[in-house]
Amino acid sequence: MTQTSLPTSTPLHPGAATLADGSWGERWRHVRDVAVPTMRDDLFDDDLSGAVRNFRVAEGAQDGEHQGPPFLDGDLYKWMEAAIALLAQGDDPDLETELDDLIALIARSQRADGYLHTPTQISQRREGVDETLADRLNFETYNLGHLMTAACLHHAVTGKTTMLDVAERAAGFLIDLIANSPDVVARSAICPSHYMGTVELYRATGNARYLSLAKDLIALRERVPASGLGGDDNQDRIPFAETESVVGHAVRANYLYAGLADLLLESPHDGSAARLGRLWDDVASTKVYLTGGHGALYDGASPDGFPWQEQITKVHQSYGRPYQLPQITAHNETCATIGNILWSWRMLLRTGDVRFADAIDVAVNNTLFASIGVGEPGYFYTNPLRQVAALPYPLRRAGDTALDPVPAPPPSDERLRQRYLSCFCCPPNIARTIARLPELVYSRLADGLAIHQFASGTATVTTDAGAWTVRQETAYPRHGSVRVTVEHAPSGECLLAIRIPAWADGAAVGINGEPVAVAPGGYAQMRRAWRPGDTIDLTLPLSPRLLVSHPLVEETTNQVAVQRGPVVYCAESVDLPDGVATSDLLLPRDAAFVEREIVVDGVTDVGLATEAWVRPRPARGLYAEVPAGELTRVPITLIPYALWANRGPSEMSVWLPLRW
Repeated sequence: MTQTSLPTSTPLHPGAATLADGSWGERWRHVRDVAVPTMRDDLFDDDLSGAVRNFRVAEGAQDGEHQGPPFLDGDLYKWMEAAIALLAQGDDPDLETELDDLIALIARSQRADGYLHTPTQISQRREGVDETLADRLNFETYNLGHLMTAACLHHAVTGKTTMLDVAERAAGFLIDLIANSPDVVARSAICPSHYMGTVELYRATGNARYLSLAKDLIALRERVPASGLGGDDNQDRIPFAETESVVGHAVRANYLYAGLADLLLESPHDGSAARLGRLWDDVASTKVYLTGGHGALYDGASPDGFPWQEQITKVHQSYGRPYQLPQITAHNETCATIGNILWSWRMLLRTGDVRFADAIDVAVNNTLFASIGVGEPGYFYTNPLRQVAALPYPLRRAGDTALDPVPAPPPSDERLRQRYLSCFCCPPNIARTIARLPELVYSRLADGLAIHQFASGTATVTTDAGAWTVRQETAYPRHGSVRVTVEHAPSGECLLAIRIPAWADGAAVGINGEPVAVAPGGYAQMRRAWRPGDTIDLTLPLSPRLLVSHPLVEETTNQVAVQRGPVVYCAESVDLPDGVATSDLLLPRDAAFVEREIVVDGVTDVGLATEAWVRPRPARGLYAEVPAGELTRVPITLIPYALWANRGPSEMSVWLPLRW
């Protein structure tokens, strides 16, 4: 009954799935009620951001210089995508009108040849110099990719073509540029969201030239290694066909591989598919944090330890060597985790392999949800696994790097979420990803429905066999009971598949109370004649587990982490007795955990109460003798990593030393 993979599937139409109660529904409503409105205020604020003002200046309706980083256009498009995704869940005439007005402004700003990038256009208007695609770090194609993705969603949700027309003209610009200046396009693939954007354009319009455009864009990357101008930071030092490990800037890498996976959904290629699978495995087995964070290093070098020094390049916000996963200095830009969710989702659709759904489950419930506050608006750019007080060196607050001069970082235990960051790429990326979470719960099979994630809500979809409507009720991941009720199903035998996570030893499934044999690490594939009122009950064991890391993860040697289902827990100083720091704790090997209700900034969740040993502190210094004194026991409560830093400045640690 349980199989590790499903047939190829396709996404549901935006709005076909909804979220109700539970952690996913709560975060979705927070984005609807808090994140999207306040982000709108900030992006429309001429003094704070200038994101909208830049388009008025670019069209010539207002004087001034460009404000903000070169990728700010893309940040505005990502906010628009989040807002459009909300429209898919219900009418909001005011929001739709505001989007219409913004789309009209963007259309007026677009050049006649389809090019659209406010920094370059403002400079051209002021100085008369055309620097189109002159600097690969101007992010022109990245911005256009996010424009295309938002435009395709806008067309799918509203039926309007106003934004789609802008996106098609932009794609036409790229097509003409490839014909006339292919090398210029080749070197401009920084954070290549335009690979996904052009594939989405093909799906939205059915126009094969956009699929050809996607193929051409990816093929052109091979010119960069041959030119000797590439580097591992942008994954173009060597050709893709020779790539055996994931290196460099983690956002760029994950966007690249998500784009390749998207193209493979429409144009299969066995060689590329096999290599892409190996690259995903490389990350999953050696370079991803327990929390689903990606991109361990703020700065590094690649290829690490390479004998030919002239080929080593600096890498930034990057993957390191295998098992190089520091804790305090973990960078883990939120956009990198989102990029891996995009990559994993496309791999899941193509292969049906449960590993990709498991990875999405972990990434969403830990790093993605930690990156956004649960009360007032606030966002993390970086996602460390440990935070301490009185760190003797500064940790750069990456969100302020677009300011000149870059301001001094805050004290190391006061890195808190910020409402607005001068480098604003992550907040709207967070908003659009959470706004589109309903689309990650289900996918359409030829004659059935696949349930990949557990979240209360409904799904209505038409398959080749007919129409389905199912309702899911669950408090997962806080509790392990999931009930799926079939409200409408096609006639005849059809397939309904539900994920059994790899960690779920002892999972049980019943159809109308009759048990079904299942095993962890696959999909329970149930083919039968379904009738309205049929129920599937899934019970998932959510017992806390103590985990250790690979021996080569040096900073977690002799330490353990606690995971319950997909949720990673942490110790936060707010929950410790006075005078006890997270670094004082030793977690016993036989620790017993008692689940208890906790409330963090109005959110009710499951905490884990236990006892830890507190060790005497050694003398300060690089080295010191083991201190005298006895260990003492103290009660502590661990909280979900997604909830940390919602109660003011604090120390925090996911990994705790183990007392055998």
